[in-house]
Amino acid sequence: MEEIILEARNISKNFHDPVEVKVLSEIVLRVNKGEFASITGKSGCGKSTLLYILSTMDTDYDGELFIDGELMNGKSEAALARVRNGKIGFVFQFHYLLNEFSVLQNVMLPGLKLGQFSPNEVAQRAITKLNMLGIGALAQRKASQLSGGEKQRVAIARAMINDPCIIMGDEPTGNLDKKNGEVVFDIFRRLAHEYRQTLLIVTHDQEFASRTDRIIQMEDGKIICKPDQF
Repeated sequence: MEEIILEARNISKNFHDPVEVKVLSEIVLRVNKGEFASITGKSGCGKSTLLYILSTMDTDYDGELFIDGELMNGKSEAALARVRNGKIGFVFQFHYLLNEFSVLQNVMLPGLKLGQFSPNEVAQRAITKLNMLGIGALAQRKASQLSGGEKQRVAIARAMINDPCIIMGDEPTGNLDKKNGEVVFDIFRRLAHEYRQTLLIVTHDQEFASRTDRIIQMEDGKIICKPDQF
């Protein structure tokens, strides 16, 4: 039986300003360990809104959210922050690296914040992640000295530092050219298929989505797919 890493049960959300508008309606979704899934759909369909709820960054919704079998509803913001730091890795369209820090320092930041390992252990874990992504030689470079593709690979290494249950991405190839977008896709696929890393990626790129293990198609705040795909 597959291990369920993320489960959404009947999640709905309304925007209230200036008038009430339903943006998500009765979302039911399960993502299994080692699955490389994409959420796609037209602009405004609710895919990024859903991702922010699934990542616990938005708590204003109806329904239930489970991460690694644990109910997220009713947790304090401090408890949710611990979940985000320890169990979820994030890769966004913009890398959000600190330019004045080295690559190694950028990757280490979430590990130091988690406080589960000593700084030396966090550094060794960071080097391991950088080597996995083929950029170990860049460890001492300043983030400002990297190309766009290199920066996004560093952002992926940073997302991996705490061995999260799931990596979530919001248009992670949106700012990259085709060649670097391919590199990032290949990294994601290898993480899922070789290391059983779970990935949930929001993308408008249909070509990217078509090569993931599962496409979660959204339209007008709903998931449009066959029941056996949930």
